[in-house]
Amino acid sequence: MEVGYGEDRRIKMMRERVQKRWGSAYAPLRHTDPVLIVTALLLTGVGLVAIYSAKLQALTTQGRPTTEYLSRQLIALAIGIVALIIASLIDYRKLQSYAAVMYGGSIFLLILTLTPLGHEINGSQRWIVLGGFQLQPSELAKVAALIAVAAILHEAKGQPGIGHVGISLAATMVPMGLVFLQPDLGTSIVFVWLAATLFLIGGVKARYLIALVVSGFVGVILALQMEVIQAYQLGRLTSFLGASDPSLAQGGAYHTRQSLIAIGSGEFWGKGLFEGPQTALSFVPENHTDFVFTVIGEEFGFVGTSLVLAVFLVLIWRGLRIAVMAKDLFGTLVASGISSILALQVVINVGMTIGIMPVTGLPLPFVSYGGTSLIVWFGMVGLLLNIHMRRF
Repeated sequence: MEVGYGEDRRIKMMRERVQKRWGSAYAPLRHTDPVLIVTALLLTGVGLVAIYSAKLQALTTQGRPTTEYLSRQLIALAIGIVALIIASLIDYRKLQSYAAVMYGGSIFLLILTLTPLGHEINGSQRWIVLGGFQLQPSELAKVAALIAVAAILHEAKGQPGIGHVGISLAATMVPMGLVFLQPDLGTSIVFVWLAATLFLIGGVKARYLIALVVSGFVGVILALQMEVIQAYQLGRLTSFLGASDPSLAQGGAYHTRQSLIAIGSGEFWGKGLFEGPQTALSFVPENHTDFVFTVIGEEFGFVGTSLVLAVFLVLIWRGLRIAVMAKDLFGTLVASGISSILALQVVINVGMTIGIMPVTGLPLPFVSYGGTSLIVWFGMVGLLLNIHMRRF
């Protein structure tokens, strides 16, 4: 009896040891995707150099510290890394329970932005100043809307009805409308793109999608006829068509024309770091934010811009790969949404700097100057890591 008992005990201990090792093999932290982290840091590093170069001459002329913008972006980077860690450690599936709270908070901040508490820059009221830090609620609203719609479509289990579609559409159109009022046409487009992406992946029926597309076209036509889209916004959307006309150099096509000159002058290898005259003399407006890609093009040429775009492609590919490998529909929707927003902003931002897309004011993720944007993007990378680590 004692021998049998001892054997049973040894077998039980061996079984527990094997189960423990098997379980540890699938522990979330063992499946961190280092490529995501490295690509995000690489793009941010390029952005830090470009931002410093873009403001170097202007700050020197004004007698201000040349690291003024750089130091602010570094602070945002530090906060962003913390956001990445937090977003990767908390099980992403728990976000479904807090989706309504996050969404409500983002809507409250967007409304607050439109009140006298909102901070206006260059005619747009998009920020709330908190102790010297400029918070841009529209960046937070993108993530909140993504999680809210993903949670709604996940509850439909891949077969959303008209009710799910209606609620999801409202969840994206409300923040889109509030952002449009700031006004911020570029970010408004992101919400439309996000809804379209999630509807396609979430299993929305074709007839609903067709109805939404037709409704969208009708809405745009009505907005133009009722002058909801203001003349200057329409001018920015169409100005790129005349950017090559020298007679429009001081008109609506000025941004695009100067951008083309800067990127074109970089040729193959670029003029060298801090050696770009277009950058140094600030001929390209907003060359540290929306037009930061012109700095890279002028100073690092075709080679530099190609490498940056290659890194973006790797990051988008990893995001889509995570979407395919996700354990559930919610993870697939969140990862797909993040990847689609990233792809859209890269295409529009780079496209507007080379004259093939309208000037909409969308920043280049990780690269453009902007604390809230950088923090939110690192948070979204954290979500991608989270989904990847818990795919088993």
